[in-house]
Order: sequence, then C-alpha cells, then structure tokens
Amino acid sequence: MSKHSHCCSEEEDPKCKSQSTDVAAGHDHGDHDHDGHDHDHGSQEKEGWLSHWPLLTALLVIIVMMVLEYGFHITFSKYIQLAIFVPAYLLAGYDVLLLSFRKALRLDFFNEFFLMSVATIGAFTIGAYSEGVAVMVFYSIGEWFQDAAVSKAKHSIKALLDIRPDSVNVIRSGKVTQVAPSEVDIDEIIQIKAGEKVALDGILHSEGSSFNTAALTGESKPDSKNKGDQVFAGMINLNQLAEVQVKALFKDSKLSKILEMVQDATARKSQTQLFISRFAKVYTPIVFLLAFLVVVLPMLFLTDYSFKEWFYRGLVFLVISCPCALVVSIPLGYFGGIGLASRNGILFKGSNFLDVMTRVDTVVMDKTGTLTKGIFKVQQIHATGISDKELVRLTAILESKSTHPIATAILQYAGTTEQDIKDLEEIPGHGLSGKIDGREVMAGNTKLLTKFGISYPDTVDKTEGTVVVVAIDRKYAGYITIADELKEDAAETIKRLRSLNILTVILSGDKQSVVDKIAAQLGIDRAFGDLLPEDKVHQLELVKKERKGIAFVGDGINDSPVIALADAGMAMGGLGSDAAIETADIVIQNDQPSKIVDAIKIGKLTRNVVWQNIVLAMSVKLIVLGLGAGGVATLWEAVIADVGVALLAILNAVRIQNLKIR
Repeated sequence: MSKHSHCCSEEEDPKCKSQSTDVAAGHDHGDHDHDGHDHDHGSQEKEGWLSHWPLLTALLVIIVMMVLEYGFHITFSKYIQLAIFVPAYLLAGYDVLLLSFRKALRLDFFNEFFLMSVATIGAFTIGAYSEGVAVMVFYSIGEWFQDAAVSKAKHSIKALLDIRPDSVNVIRSGKVTQVAPSEVDIDEIIQIKAGEKVALDGILHSEGSSFNTAALTGESKPDSKNKGDQVFAGMINLNQLAEVQVKALFKDSKLSKILEMVQDATARKSQTQLFISRFAKVYTPIVFLLAFLVVVLPMLFLTDYSFKEWFYRGLVFLVISCPCALVVSIPLGYFGGIGLASRNGILFKGSNFLDVMTRVDTVVMDKTGTLTKGIFKVQQIHATGISDKELVRLTAILESKSTHPIATAILQYAGTTEQDIKDLEEIPGHGLSGKIDGREVMAGNTKLLTKFGISYPDTVDKTEGTVVVVAIDRKYAGYITIADELKEDAAETIKRLRSLNILTVILSGDKQSVVDKIAAQLGIDRAFGDLLPEDKVHQLELVKKERKGIAFVGDGINDSPVIALADAGMAMGGLGSDAAIETADIVIQNDQPSKIVDAIKIGKLTRNVVWQNIVLAMSVKLIVLGLGAGGVATLWEAVIADVGVALLAILNAVRIQNLKIR
C-alpha cells in the first residue's frame, strides 16, 4: 500500500523538492512511486479509525464547545478557552505544523502546510480560537480523505520478481550436488529434470530435449534442442532429463540481462504530472501575496482602518484559498475511475496512468497470450493417398506416447486413440516412428523425412505455422498444421482501436510469416517478428520517436522491458508471467484484449469528471474569496464552503463508478 507522501523529508530524498506543489494540488504521486521511494505522512501511515484518535478527539472538542456556546449559551474565559483549544489544535495539526516548520527552515514558504499554519496561528492571535482549531481539523479531515483515496487508488509497483531458480543440480566427481546457481563455474555440467527451469546459459550436453522458450522469446512453439544447441536460463525442460554444459556465469545469463533491462527501462519511463500540480506552483505564491494585500492596502485608503478586522479578512482569504477541496476531489475522482476499471476487470497501479491512457495514440502488442490464446490447436489437415481422418488417427496414435504440447494438440483433435504401437522410437530433434497396423508410421518435422531420404512437396516448407509431417512406409502421406488460436475479441479490439484513430503494432518473437498472417487477419497497421527482448525495446524506442503516447500490452517475461519502457505498460493478468504483471502499470485481469480500449475510455471519462471537480472547486473559491475580502464571509463559512465543495466532488467521483463504457 502506498504511503502518504506529503511529509517526506528533503534531507532523505531530494525529489521532495518537486513534490510539495504536487501535494498542494492533490496530486496522487503515482509517478513518484516508480523510483521506489515510499514516504511517510508523519512517522507512519495511519490506517483505521482508532489510529486517527488525535484528529477525532480534536473534532469532538470542537463539537462540544460549539454545543455549549450556541446551544446552552455557556461561555468560557480566554484562558480556559486556550487551555481547551490549544491541545485540540496540536492534536489535529501536529504533523502539518512540523512539516511547515521543516520547510520554512529551507526557505520553502509557498506550500499548503505553511499556508494553513499561518492562517490558524493568526486566528489564535486575534482570539478566534474555535475558528483556528476548526480550520485545522477540517483541513486534516481532508488530508485523511486523501490518504484513504490514494491508498485505495494505488498499488505499489513491487520489485520485478527474479524467477531464476534458487538451486541447481551440478555433476561433480560423478555425483549430483545441489548448489546455488551463483556457485556454478563455466563448463560444469548441470542437470534439469522434466518440468524444471534452466538456471544458467549453456549448450545441451545430452542427446536432445524439448524446451518451452516463451519466457525469453515469446515464441509459443516448444523448441526441440539437439546436443550442442544453445540453452538459456529461463527455458523450461518439457519432457526428459537433460544435461547442460554451462557457458555463462549466473550474473551473465540472458535472463539476468532481461531483468537489468527492465530496471533500466523503468528509470527511463516518462513522468506524468497533472495540470493542477503545475498550476499550484504559481497559485500558492499569488495567494500569499493577495492575502498580504488584503491586510495592507486598506491601510492606505481607509481613515477608520482596523488592523484586527482586515487581518481577520486576510486569514479568511488564506483559508478559502487553501486547496483542501482539490486535495480531496482530485484523488477521489481518480479513485472513482479506478473503481470503474476494477469493475470491468482492469487494474490500474497508479491513478496517474488513467491520465496517460487519455493521450495514447499507439497500442503496441505482443502476439502470443495477448492477441492469441497461447494454446495450440490443429488448424489444417493435408493428406496424400489416404483420408484426412486416417492421417489424423495414425498421427495421434503415434503421438499418444509423447508429452510434447504439439502431440497434446493432435490428441485433443483426434479424440480416443488407444492402440498398440510396435518398435516405437523417438528421434531427438526430429520426431517419432513406430509400427501401427503393420505399417511404419513417422511423424515429426521436415528434417525427419530428409533424414530418411523421403521426398515431400516444396509447399510444406512454405506453410505458415507449425507443421507435423507424416510418412507411411517411407512415403510422404501429408501434414497437419498446428497454430495458436486468436482470442474471440481480438478482431473487435483492433476495430475499436482503429475507430479511435489509434495506430496498432505487433512486436513478437514468433517468426515473421506467422506475425504477418495475424496482422493481415486482424487489420493491424504494423507487424514485426523474429524479435529478441532487446529487439523489442529497440523497435519500441523507434515508435516512441514517431508517436506521442505509447501503450504496450504483453504477457511474458520477455515483454517486461518494453512494458516498463512504454508510457503505459499493460499486462495480461490471467496467463501473464509474474514479471510482466509486476512491471506493468495496468493489468487486464481476464486476459481480454478488448479491455485495452475500455482502459482508454475509462481514462477519458475519469479526466472529464476530475476536471469538473477542478472547475467546481476553483469557481466556488473565487466567489467566497471575494466575499471574504469584502468582510461578508467568516472563517467558519470559508471552511464550510471548502468542505461542501469537497463533498460535492466526492459525489461526482462516486458517479464515475456507475458510468457505462460501451
């Protein structure tokens, strides 16, 4: 949970110098959290009613004193009032006074804390004790509202999960020993069991095995490796025990480099500031100047000038001008937007990203797991000399002895395939062979047929997607294409994005022909395939030079660097990797790409409501400022006007959650 950042110390973090005005205007500091600084309001973040007992006590004192004075007409002497109101004032305003003092020592006077301190202490100097306490109490209640809004509206972006294994099995002196990956030297042999993750980069020492490489390349197709082929940390061994000869130290693995890239990309993420935070840099000094002029100028023109009267009007001016309503209304406005997003299966990790989404003009997407389901399915069957049904039946019987994901896809398509196989043989990196019904059946990639001198049509090599080639009795019998399946709402998503004049781009580790096919099928503007993680980062940087607002959507570890680099990084939360989800600014919880468009629309709806709150708050302030300067409004009316605006803003913010986005 994000802590309140109002009271960060600039000695501890120099970035606080730029945060003062952000806070004064109600900025929720979503952009600062990227740097990992978690500042306290006071010594600890206050949560729950009981933890706010000082403020509640001060509020109770105000209520009791008002009831006694106006209900029972009981008045107290000056000293008794001081004995009652000073402790209440300190209970309500201790944090504000302390921070104001610290900022004053650094000659930072133009902030809401100093403004509130001057106004309330000034009220005490002219005997307006109840007004002084009331101003501080209601201001602190406003701060309390903001704390609650920010804590609910934001989720701290945690450090990227390091998914490298904690231990590895290394062969030393003929024995298998479990050690930390950092203790393994180059050229040592490590063992990876089926289902285990590779911990270090190296070359395959055993005859062959199949690996899931999606974490590094985004490629959905499992990769069969032969002896001598490169294997990288982060890959998952799919079927049999494999041995790998280490060729890179733990700190130099490809996975470690991806993690470093994420950190670098996060540091380069553009910062988003709300307009009101920039406005406050000019607004607060002007308020102090005008309050000073309200007190001093009448001295030059009025013969019956009363310093106490005009000083009181100056204090009223300060209280009215305090951005308390904005402090409450802006975060709650964004909280309403985040609530609407949550109801629609979208998690915003910071309310500032709602603002970012309003400026998105380009959506860059990974393919596998984002636009496609990441699940293999049989797409086409091309039989030669036998029926399609028979080709599938024989292939499924042969593949029934394999645990390879491609075999699983064929088995699911074929249904029941229980039958004996004779002379079953696995040819690493090529496929399977065996005798079914007295016929020799082979199924695998084209290298399998080439190995045995079996000719096949040239069109097989040009076929898009994953191809399982089949031969019967050493003669080509056809092939089965297997591909990932598009998500049901993928086409609708691209159509809606185009209607908003948003450019669409695919960056994928899959082969270019597959990416081009998906792009043409969906109507995506640009498509880039065969990309490693660093290539994706490079392509995104090129797009950022051309376009203004970039949202990237992905689901794999390999997507983490580009998710972090984009103006708005989005991750698929259902099937997405922990690394992608932790790095992302926005998480789509149900994996539907159509939620990308919903996130953009929610951002725009939220912006409209927030600006309604800003205009409302500023309009009321200008009216009451005039009344205060003219002596019509008192401190009580100033506080009530400010709190009233805040309540209206809260109701407006709650309204966001009931808006429809389609």
